[in-house]
Amino acid sequence: GSPYQPIIEALRSHPQKRFYNVSKLGGTKYDILPYSIRVLFESSIRNCDGFLVKETDAMNILDWKTKQNNVEVPFCPARVVLQDFTGIPAMVDFAAMREAVRNAGGDPVKVNPACPTDLTVDHSLQIDFSKCAIQNTPNPGGGESQKPMAKLSPLKVQPRKLPCRGQTGCKGPCSAGDSSRNSGQFSAQIENTPILCPFHLQPVPEPETVLKNQEMEFGRNRERLQFFKWSSKVFKNVSIIPPETGMAHQVNLEYLSRVVFEVKDFLYPDSVVGTDSHTTMVNGLGILGWGVGGIETEAVMLGMPVTLTLPEVVGCELTGAASPLATSIDIVLSITKHLRQADVAGKFVEFFGSGVSQLSVADRTTIANMCPEYGAILSFFPVDNVTMKHLKHTGFDKAKLEVMEAYLKAVKLFRNDESSSREPEYSQIVQISLSSIIPYVSGPKRSQDRVAVTNMKSDFQACLNEKTGVKGFQIAVEKQNDIVPVLYEGNEYKLSHGCIVIAAVISCTNNCNPSVMLAAGLLAKKAVEAGLVVKPYIRTSLSPGSGMVTHYLSSSGVLPYLSKLGFEVVGYGCSTCVGNTAPLPEAIRNAIKQGDIIACGVLSGTKNFEGRLCDCVRANYLASPPLVVAYAIAGTVRIDFETEPLGTGFNGKSIYLRDIWPTRKELHTVEEECVISSMFKELKEKMEKGNKRWNSLEAPESALFPWDLKSTYIRCPSFFDKLAKEPVSPQTIENAHVLLYLGDSVTTDHISPAGSIARSSAAAKYLTNKGLTPREFNSYGARRGNDAVMTRGTFANIKLLNKFIGKPAPKTIHFTSGQTLDVFEAAELYQKEGIPVIILAGKKYGLGSSRDWAAKGPFLLGVKAVLAESYEKVHKSQLIGIGIAPLQFLPGENANTLGLTGREQFSILFPPELSPGMTLDIKTNTGKVFSVIALFENDVEITLYKYGGSLNFVARRFL
Repeated sequence: GSPYQPIIEALRSHPQKRFYNVSKLGGTKYDILPYSIRVLFESSIRNCDGFLVKETDAMNILDWKTKQNNVEVPFCPARVVLQDFTGIPAMVDFAAMREAVRNAGGDPVKVNPACPTDLTVDHSLQIDFSKCAIQNTPNPGGGESQKPMAKLSPLKVQPRKLPCRGQTGCKGPCSAGDSSRNSGQFSAQIENTPILCPFHLQPVPEPETVLKNQEMEFGRNRERLQFFKWSSKVFKNVSIIPPETGMAHQVNLEYLSRVVFEVKDFLYPDSVVGTDSHTTMVNGLGILGWGVGGIETEAVMLGMPVTLTLPEVVGCELTGAASPLATSIDIVLSITKHLRQADVAGKFVEFFGSGVSQLSVADRTTIANMCPEYGAILSFFPVDNVTMKHLKHTGFDKAKLEVMEAYLKAVKLFRNDESSSREPEYSQIVQISLSSIIPYVSGPKRSQDRVAVTNMKSDFQACLNEKTGVKGFQIAVEKQNDIVPVLYEGNEYKLSHGCIVIAAVISCTNNCNPSVMLAAGLLAKKAVEAGLVVKPYIRTSLSPGSGMVTHYLSSSGVLPYLSKLGFEVVGYGCSTCVGNTAPLPEAIRNAIKQGDIIACGVLSGTKNFEGRLCDCVRANYLASPPLVVAYAIAGTVRIDFETEPLGTGFNGKSIYLRDIWPTRKELHTVEEECVISSMFKELKEKMEKGNKRWNSLEAPESALFPWDLKSTYIRCPSFFDKLAKEPVSPQTIENAHVLLYLGDSVTTDHISPAGSIARSSAAAKYLTNKGLTPREFNSYGARRGNDAVMTRGTFANIKLLNKFIGKPAPKTIHFTSGQTLDVFEAAELYQKEGIPVIILAGKKYGLGSSRDWAAKGPFLLGVKAVLAESYEKVHKSQLIGIGIAPLQFLPGENANTLGLTGREQFSILFPPELSPGMTLDIKTNTGKVFSVIALFENDVEITLYKYGGSLNFVARRFL
């Protein structure tokens, strides 16, 4: 138990609820802590056990002001989020641990994750079999991008695809503006351009796109799905979001959010670490969370803390009010741009100030989710009234919300808008005035030429005057006001310079936040109600981009108004951006050419090169979706919205843009009350019902998993083969051979590649022997639950430079026989001969993203120690966590200066008792003796190493 039990109190309004009142401990010190640091502090108090979390750790966090950047602190998150690729190895380890505990005479049913573990299967299953020609998939395995799967069955004939004209920003073949409809659903082509996650700029294949071949897919992933289903049945604390739950991925993550945990009437703040790239978005809800590697999440599931350097916290103060025409996108992109310039890399960011309450939760989660863009660990928005209102709409019940609010206020984790409340102190403050954010359009020829909407009319005039070039059209002064009459569908219209002939609302990369599309819809609704129309010759279109956006538009009831103005849905995919628009009416084309008119297109995409939309449209502007609709109604870009009306409504009344522009408040209300509540209601129903296929999937219910010996996806790993009840003192490593002699900057990708399985590799030989053809190999990422594949994949990177070989190749020399072999084959022979192996390396061993198999793989190859000049910190901890000793040459020494060739045999002498940072002696069979530093930094690391790593340490707790 924690030594801090005396500060446990009852909640005043609900006396049966109890909590650690941490605000009592620190007095004024606590009151000046940033909110995010208060969450770290509460966790350290509640989890203080004198071993993994010590009292000094808690006090260091309380002294954040002086200790930031100088000390390491442990953090025990309340829960873990995994996605399938990283979830498989973790769950396989727990299944193997049950087996080991039973074999050692313990009760396997006691083996469960130490904290709630939510596993979202949707994301990576889709990516795993996406048929999209995706260049930059969110890469669940890390490292090299997963190549898309080969097609598994012949598909129906596809409509002809327009080639992509080599545009750099485009990702694969695009579907033509295919407006064929079936049963109200638009047939999304399987090879569609990937749809982008709203909130995030990563492609996510649409469920309907991907699951066309559902039977095939379910078959191919059946083993993994059955294993997940078994996990969700037998492990306490594990819940699975099955495939095909649909919704944007972040909505699934938000669905899992607790905000405040309540366990047996005990309250504490929600916090999370996850292997999911979207984990940071929960900070927008006031939940502390960030992304970590698979091995750290597994450690948390095992009950171990995550360690981090006590971070600096940058306070981001938002003041003022945004211009009414500024959309969520304008605000989000402007804030992220400021943060990118403020150097917040590796720090926490926390928002405060009067402007924060103007941001909806969707805006906040978008900003929080874009952390990778500006390099912060996380961007925290403390819970406030806006958050509480949002939670009400996502289906939290009233009683729960009352307890939540009372608790957060009691521990001072609730942010008040009143200026009287004291703001925390921050490491530095970045001020952003929302009133400085003004809406821009870009054009007329290049997307980097931004024009403030207020200056649009005068800027277009200047373009007419300017010499032909990046902005100019060089139209003679006497011709600038020419008018060309044109007859279209029986009516006469007048075309002039600046007239709009194409208006396309596209939900594209820069419109990643669906509320902007909603703004366009509400503007259309007000326009129609006021009696405004769009001229019939203007080519209008609406391309929603993802099911999420369609959900926004349909549940808020604005679609009919958009189509009334001519913005009909033309299907998904990259239509207008790459010039896939239907040709303009002949009469209009002729009039433009005959009068040499500078006609315009406005669109909310990302590309606007001259003549790209249509050869006779020479000026193109990128604008936010609501502005596209506004310009379409006006019919020209030569308009000053402030002083000139958009058009004439009913009763001949002049209607200005300000009359129909939706306010931020209106938008937030519709978004919260219609869209978000219907989205969460639908998700809840889906979660409760599950889907037919998942429900009918049979899975065993035995306490131990019945391993299928023929399986090539899931195998019981051999981490627990030497499980004993008592720790052993470290054994001397005798006469070890060097398996690999490596240079500087060896990355986790060199150690454990994640991409496709090369046909000549050891893993390929293994899979071929199991009867698989190369097209069935899949990737290392997909086979992370099979240690036989992953061990063979260790050091199988073709770019690996082993000094014994002298050129890049995944090979080494087996010294007892003198043969050159695959690394796995050499290691296997050494293991048969009973010879331990070590790795020699240079500086920065283990760089790159954290990857669980970069430590597990070498362990299963029989590597007992790594001897390097320096390590990437995270990787060093992971080596200890699996039971490999990280040793470091003394300063100024390395293999060269010591005259080592790597062909020697090494004996490493461990004393009976280890202490942090001690030196050890190494003897070689050539008679050399030299000293190295054992990089164990504290008692916890030494204890883990003695037990043979964290998996074995935890398994022994269950005995």
